[in-house]
Amino acid sequence: MDLAILGQGTALPEHFIGQAESVKYAAEYFSQTDEQRRMLPLLYRMSGVKRRFSVLLDGPEGTPNRHSAFPVPTDSSDLGPSIGYRMRLYERESTPLALRASQQALEQSRLSPADITHLVTVSCSGFAAPGVDIALIKGLGLAPTVQRTHVGFMGCHGAMNGMRVAHGFAGSDPTARILLCAVELCSLHYHYGWNPEHIVANALFSDASAALVARARDEAEDGAWCVSASGSCLIPDSEDAMTWRIDDHGFTMSLSARVPDLIGRHLRGWVASWLSQNGLTSTEIKTWAVHPGGPRILTAVADALELPKDALSVSRDVLREYGNMSSPTILFILERLRRENAARPCVALGFGPGLVAEALLFT
Repeated sequence: MDLAILGQGTALPEHFIGQAESVKYAAEYFSQTDEQRRMLPLLYRMSGVKRRFSVLLDGPEGTPNRHSAFPVPTDSSDLGPSIGYRMRLYERESTPLALRASQQALEQSRLSPADITHLVTVSCSGFAAPGVDIALIKGLGLAPTVQRTHVGFMGCHGAMNGMRVAHGFAGSDPTARILLCAVELCSLHYHYGWNPEHIVANALFSDASAALVARARDEAEDGAWCVSASGSCLIPDSEDAMTWRIDDHGFTMSLSARVPDLIGRHLRGWVASWLSQNGLTSTEIKTWAVHPGGPRILTAVADALELPKDALSVSRDVLREYGNMSSPTILFILERLRRENAARPCVALGFGPGLVAEALLFT
């Protein structure tokens, strides 16, 4: 049975930072040589990001000391706040974003909070218990009997895993009404010091929440965007290509330069096989929603699947306007495609630690 999307919502922190200001901040506090200061603008330009929203910012652009939630480093050995401090910020700041996105999704769906039978939450950037799920039950007025499932620490494709869970609920119970909410505060893991790999992460990632309300498709949902199938593939010999680990001073992501090559060598064959299982070929797919892990990943996907030049324009636009928001990003892309009444069938693709490729088919 297909999963019909009834409504979506998105939420961003109040303030954003442009890449020029980000470079200036990094140059002042983390560059130790003239060569490093010359490298910074290039690294930030290569991210494909124009601006990023963050809960760490306490004023509009141009306000002095805008990183006040994190202290400025005392010296080159300062690694920044402890993981405990960062998790306390996560617990405080994640709930308001999740509530706003979920409220929008509920309003668009025209369902009442009491109608929701299942709640799926997604996050890889923080931990707290009781957490966002309990806060959503209380803040939205969901029934205390709502069934909760959390998809945790799965990275950028986490919301796609969440939609697979929702699809399963709808298939097993046609009366299910599911609220899915993804929230990530990636900027809490801003890295101090000089490390080119960490600098790239600092330039890419941002904060956001996105939510959707869905149920099993019936005649009333004619025309709705529906999840019809999902797929997953662990790419061979790729365990070190993308990692996400908890360190003493934040979560640390590693992204190997091999990722585009791994995508180029393995994606096409798997996607073709998966589409064939669903009675389709890649030439029949009208729209592609690809998680923008970075410009090189988008280019690798486009080349591997031989997509038209503008096929991933929405993915590039979302990356440029908001940065990589991790799991909510694919929902931002999906929301824009739905709003623009993009052609279907649509395939969504995302990549996460493993290296694992995830796919959803929308009809």
